[in-house]
Order: sequence, then structure tokens, then C-alpha cells
Amino acid sequence: MTGKAAPRTTGEGNTRTRLDRGRGALGPALELVHTGRAPTRAVLTAELGVTRATAGAVAAELEALGLIRVDAHPGAAAGAQGRPSHRLEVAEDGPVALAAQVHADGFRAALVGLGGRIVATAPGCETVDADPAKVLRSVVDAGNELLRRTGRRCVGAGLAVPSAVAEPEGLALNPLHLAWPPGAPVREIFAECVRAAGLAGPAFAANDVNLAALAEHRHGAGRGSRDLLCVATGHRGVGGALVLDGRLHTGSSGLALEVGHLTVNPEGRPCHCGSRGCLDVEADPLAFLEEAGHDAGPEVSQLEQANELIRTRYPADPAVRTAVEALIDRLGLGLSGLVNILNPDRIILGGLHRTLVDADPERLRAVVADRSLWGRSGGVPILPCTLDHNSLVGAAELAWQPVLDDPPAALA
Repeated sequence: MTGKAAPRTTGEGNTRTRLDRGRGALGPALELVHTGRAPTRAVLTAELGVTRATAGAVAAELEALGLIRVDAHPGAAAGAQGRPSHRLEVAEDGPVALAAQVHADGFRAALVGLGGRIVATAPGCETVDADPAKVLRSVVDAGNELLRRTGRRCVGAGLAVPSAVAEPEGLALNPLHLAWPPGAPVREIFAECVRAAGLAGPAFAANDVNLAALAEHRHGAGRGSRDLLCVATGHRGVGGALVLDGRLHTGSSGLALEVGHLTVNPEGRPCHCGSRGCLDVEADPLAFLEEAGHDAGPEVSQLEQANELIRTRYPADPAVRTAVEALIDRLGLGLSGLVNILNPDRIILGGLHRTLVDADPERLRAVVADRSLWGRSGGVPILPCTLDHNSLVGAAELAWQPVLDDPPAALA
């Protein structure tokens, strides 16, 4: 004998109907909360172009998935009229992505939640083995230990490397400042390490400055920009990235924006690429330390030494002041050429370049304006990056993307 199912109430049926209508809005809604563009349900309703009831059902479903928190009783702001809208926030105890970064001075693992929040980091290692598999096993093991300690659910893993990463194979073509072989299949190796550690979710790998730009565009100094140019030193060398209409521009095979090999000093230092005077060797931490007459010791990274020298001895020390001015002029020359070609609406600078623009922002802006056609006609905002560990946050964005595209499917 079969029993009859209990009838659903009218409210239950309406909620399910609204959610069915808004199912395709789950991903866009989550991205709006993730990037801070929908702090309330009222804003979410307007941004999605749906009814208030549908937006409420969508927010409730994302909360049920453990991704966001809905505050149905927020306090009203002083002087505000009417009932305040439900506040939307990423869930503080929600799932995380495992993020990993390898650079010339070491590697680090972190857990990153929605909203670009770094939940936990492992102490950085300062030795990078010549075998990429050995390095990536170590960094995944460090991340797995963070997951074990925190008890968080992992949605996937992302890796940032100081090399152009060719698509679709995921090969690190030119890890110039590592001893890795050219063309190392870093994405495949990383994915194997993730699977061997028993972690769920997909694994990705990409260039570190590309990922820094992605993170800054979603959560930092690049928010609100349409055509964003990012130039950064990293720990060695110089990299660049371009975000167009919210998406990374990586070219036909992932190799776009190798700005480090723009010539800014034709009689300058020999570059690894075979040319001379490239940004890569004329405007990175090692170039600055040599220009300032400072011997780079092994105690801390060259990036840390260069930053500390500028912060503590500029402008009082003549050698440091001369080195800062020289690097700003070379960087400005490179940026002006990029502005003429790309016409970005914002430039953000990371690594040592962030410290340079903080030290003397007007000199850099003057160089770019003087040498750039578009710079003269109004100027392009040049800002320092604002996120610490932005390449790690960007690596996590790769792992979060499938969840942002289709939350129920990615978390099933």
C-alpha cells in the first residue's frame, strides 16, 4: 500500500517556483556577493533584474549551500528611512580553495575563501628545488595540512608560477628565475599532486602576474576598472597583465603581455631573452639593489631588501634616491609605450613597483604623461596594488571559478 505524500503549503510551492526561475541566476548572484558588488538583497535584486521574491529565493539557496550568509535583521543606519534590506556576506566558515605560489625566493600555500579572504597560510619555504614535481608536492602537502587543521571543505586548487603558461597544455614555457626545465607541464604535475593528496575539485595553474591582476580587479585596486593594466616585479623580473571587460586577456595561447621584455635602456644589462636593457633586468629588485650600490645578501629575499631600503633610506640617502629615480624613469618609459598601445583606464603596480609609486608618485605620473600621447590628454590613474599575496588570491580565483559559474553542480 502506498501512502499519499503530505501536501505542500502554498508558501513552499511559491518558493520552489521562484528558485526554479532564478536557478540560472545563482552563479551571477554568487559572483556579485563574492566581489562585494551586492552587499544587500535590494542591490542583488537590482543587479540581477529579477523580482525581490526571486532574489530572496536565490540568496536563500546560496545560504543553504553554505556559501553566503543572509542577515535578515540588519540594524538601520542613523537617519535611514524604512526597513533596511537583508545584508549579504560570504559565509565565514564556508568552503575554501587551496592556493599555491612558487617564486624565485620560495613558495607558499594558503586557503582562500569567497571574497578573496585568506583564511590560513603555511610558512613560506625559501628553497625551490630544480624538480617542479618535488616543489609542487611540498606546497600541496602544506596546503593539505592547513585543510586538516581547519577542517574546511576544499573546492579546488590553483597555482601561480613566475612564467608564461602556455594554453591549453599548461606548460611553464620560460621559468627564467627558477631552475625548472623550459616547458615543464606544471598544470599536469600540480593536478597529480592534488589528486595524490586526496583533495577534491579541479586544479589550475597560471602566470603569477596574470593572477595578481585578476585578484586586484575583483577585490583590490582594480575594482570598477574596465580595461586594467597591471605591471609588477614579483621577486625577480617584471611581468604584466591586462584585464578587458572583467576577463584576463591572455592572447591566443596564454602568452600575452610579456611586458618584461620591453626595451627601456638599449645600452643596459643583458637580458635572459637575448636582448639588452629590458624591463625585466632594468626595473626589478636586483637592478635596484645594484643601482643603489647595495650587496644583496642571502638573509631575506631581494624584494624585501629593496623595499626596506626605499622605505628607510629614501630620499635621505643619495645613492638610494638616485636608484629610485632611475628605476621610476625606466618603468615610466615602459608604461608610456603600453599606454599608447593599450589605452587602459587604470594602471596598477605591484611588488617593488608598488613601493616605487608610493615613494614618488608624481615623478612616475609625470614620466608617463610626458611620453604618452594619451597620458597628455588627461592622464591614466596609476595606483599601487592593495592586496597582500594577490597572486595567491588570484590562484584561488581560478579554483573558485567553476563554483561561480554553477554553484550546485560544482559543490555536488
